[in-house]
Amino acid sequence: MRAAYDAHGPELYRYAVRQLRDEGTAQEVVQEVFLRAWRRAGSFDPSVASLRVWLFAIARNAVVDEVRRVAVRPWRRTLTGEPPEPPGRAVDATEQAVLDGWLVEEALRRIRPEHREAVVQTHLLGRPHAEVAAELGVPVGTLRSRVFYGLKALRLAMDEMGVEP
Repeated sequence: MRAAYDAHGPELYRYAVRQLRDEGTAQEVVQEVFLRAWRRAGSFDPSVASLRVWLFAIARNAVVDEVRRVAVRPWRRTLTGEPPEPPGRAVDATEQAVLDGWLVEEALRRIRPEHREAVVQTHLLGRPHAEVAAELGVPVGTLRSRVFYGLKALRLAMDEMGVEP
């Protein structure tokens, strides 16, 4: 755990500070990330995702949990002498898009190539099913089946990586 903290702790802390705009809360979130990681160490599988990606998925969830916690009970901030407003923005859109991109990319690597191609072409690139099916030389029904099972496998891969909806 110490090696993981030494390797990724500062980067997770910078991420939390950027998201929450509060150093104390960011420290608490990083502690929570490593506590969750320690508790779920058995679920970490390096063949599914790197340690960095797994920890950032946990950090993303911890930041969202903190923002929600403060939004539901803003009066708690006044009890500790902190400003009554939430500790920061929900999540910077650009930073969230980059983090989400890393997570999706890592999950896409874990599914079968034909499913990955179908999901990327139809969902991520927004191409029509008929066009993609013709390009791949398969019936439209087969492409739809690949998309269905690809999305199912993608959800499973993201669950294994610790990504919560």
